[in-house]
Amino acid sequence: MSTRDFLVEIGTEELPPKALASLSKAFTSEILAGLKKLQLGFADSESFATPRRLALLVSGLDESQADKAVERFGPAVQAAFDADGNATPAALGFAKSCNVAIDQLQRAEKDGVEKLFYSASQPGQPTSALLSAIVSEALDKLPIPKRMRWGNSRAEFVRPVHWVIQLFGDEVVPGEFFGVTAGRESRGHRFHADRAIEIDSPANYAALLENQGHIIPQFDRRREMIRELVIAEGVKANATSIIDEALLSEVASLVEYPVALTGKFEEHYLEVPPEALILAMKSHQKTFYCVDAEGKLLPLFIAVSNIISKDPAQVIEGNERVIRPRLADASFFFETDKQVSLESHLAALKKIVFQDKLGTVYDRSVRIANLSRALAPLCGADPVLCERAAMLSKCDLMTNMVGEFADLQGLMGRYYALNDGEPAEVAEAIDEQYRPRFAGDDLPAGLTGAVLAIAEKLDTLSGLFAIGQPPTGSKDPFALRRAAIGLLRILIEKELDLDLATCIELAFAGL
Repeated sequence: MSTRDFLVEIGTEELPPKALASLSKAFTSEILAGLKKLQLGFADSESFATPRRLALLVSGLDESQADKAVERFGPAVQAAFDADGNATPAALGFAKSCNVAIDQLQRAEKDGVEKLFYSASQPGQPTSALLSAIVSEALDKLPIPKRMRWGNSRAEFVRPVHWVIQLFGDEVVPGEFFGVTAGRESRGHRFHADRAIEIDSPANYAALLENQGHIIPQFDRRREMIRELVIAEGVKANATSIIDEALLSEVASLVEYPVALTGKFEEHYLEVPPEALILAMKSHQKTFYCVDAEGKLLPLFIAVSNIISKDPAQVIEGNERVIRPRLADASFFFETDKQVSLESHLAALKKIVFQDKLGTVYDRSVRIANLSRALAPLCGADPVLCERAAMLSKCDLMTNMVGEFADLQGLMGRYYALNDGEPAEVAEAIDEQYRPRFAGDDLPAGLTGAVLAIAEKLDTLSGLFAIGQPPTGSKDPFALRRAAIGLLRILIEKELDLDLATCIELAFAGL
């Protein structure tokens, strides 16, 4: 059977960066599923995704469906005709359903009974007549939590659509999507090649975008380019660039042609906990950080730009000017938080509801402290240290730093506890209470931290099961499965001599 390549591209305004990869994956899988459903064979496929487009190239796609043999058995011959040989309603109904006359039906035996039989060859439809419906259905199924409208149209999509390409071979496949007629024109880079780019054939799509449009359309290739650029920038600065994989994917979703630039910030900001600085750079500015040979944070950052500037120094200066207030905020939060003790936040926890039926965060802290004190002697830990760590464990939730960067909870508690002169074991336990946070995460290193982590998870599990809030097949809002798995990992991998049933009984007794 003859084949052609098929290209579809949906050109949009800037797509949500954290959703780009999942949208591209869903777009590809839905279209390929639609082709398979209609029994259209193809040789290969390649997806493309940039901030302004979702595209798919299907190579070697059948030009039409294969002809299909249609065979149907009807009523038994004995029931199909009366004594005079006239067709009965059953026979007439079967003929009508097959869209033929009675005399065009055949007879064939099935299960030892002679029956009316219909046989025909149904010609396959041309692929070009099916593609628009497949693409339209795929777009409708994309995982878009909140769609938007634009202009006077009632069409809804994740972002306004400005152009659509549908090519089957070198021919445009007629179709309209979101009020836009499909054609063969794409668009180049918003700043370097903001013009129409005519795609003569699907196979030339990527090369035309790169050569004429200044765009790297392949998401994975762009992602690896950024990795190499960031690593190279670190080497030039005699430093090691640290690649955060999630950030790498997000940055790849923000640019169509990546350019890496290295900026600096004042060394006095290094007095702030490095985790806070790193998170500020990552979450607010989407920049990578650098460390020295000993793994210490350096006053450098690597930004990835979407343009090749004639004056890179000006772009770097702009990034430095933007990142400085973020670091200043982190420094201010840290210095302000240190002016009061962790313990002073206990009163504020009484105003924060953990769960209606389980009381406040303060109530939860007391339960965890009591449980920690009870568990400590069972595994050779110091009950005084365990209880103290538990009482302070949630206090950092009320600090400015954790209010701004929720991911730092526990970690900032450690810094503030050390600043208050708390024992090192108490400070470390506060940091380790949430471990393991995910599959493969580190377990608490210290015994005090292990006891606190166990107590914290036991309180969560026992409390929510007690009030009838267990996880369901589709929902687990309190992450009870993760808590249960983490609890078991600590007990097993730390080889703690704790009886699980006893732990659960102690937890329920404290509710």
